[in-house]
Amino acid sequence: MKSITINGSQRESVGKKATKALRNAGQVPCVLYGGDQNVHFSAPELAFSKLVYTPNAHTVVIALDNGETYDAVMQDIQFHPVTDRILHVDFYRLFEDKEIAMDIPVHIIGTSRGVLNGGVLRRNRRKLRVKALPKNLPDFLEADITPLKIGGKLYVTALEGEGYSLLHADNTVVVQVKTARTAILDADDEDEDEDEEGTEATAATPTEGGGDAPAEAQE
Repeated sequence: MKSITINGSQRESVGKKATKALRNAGQVPCVLYGGDQNVHFSAPELAFSKLVYTPNAHTVVIALDNGETYDAVMQDIQFHPVTDRILHVDFYRLFEDKEIAMDIPVHIIGTSRGVLNGGVLRRNRRKLRVKALPKNLPDFLEADITPLKIGGKLYVTALEGEGYSLLHADNTVVVQVKTARTAILDADDEDEDEDEEGTEATAATPTEGGGDAPAEAQE
């Protein structure tokens, strides 16, 4: 998985006044969890643009001004409710021998047979929760929609791979093709509909010389 480096400064004070002063100076207060001790630091708000404002997943290298570096993933982020400025970021430290859970984006590949016939592609899951060692975390998961006909669904089990596990139930739908008003049924589906219509017509037609006459005739 690709990594982004964030250069920061270790925080000496973590009080409200110090935090407010950092934000006024264009800095974002951060905390790194997962080690023997939590690490408090700050970094310029612009340093988070490639990490936050992207659909891709990244690990992070936190490089502090005291020479220490940490491998991490972003765990939580807080935005200002009005200005949308970043207020605080939490990171979780990575260790080579410990698995980590992370949301990984799903990339759609192929062209659905059902979409070509007028169906509508619906993405139920744009990201999936993956658990793996840091070295096995994928950049993205590929969902091949080529075989999907109208009404077809692609389940999370189709995206399983080696080196990681998906933290979702097997019946979780990742993507499906819904019926649209202008949809054209596949040839196989048309045959089935014709058979059903023929059966209904046969059942509704009385046999010669048998059965009751219609109500109007009886009167």
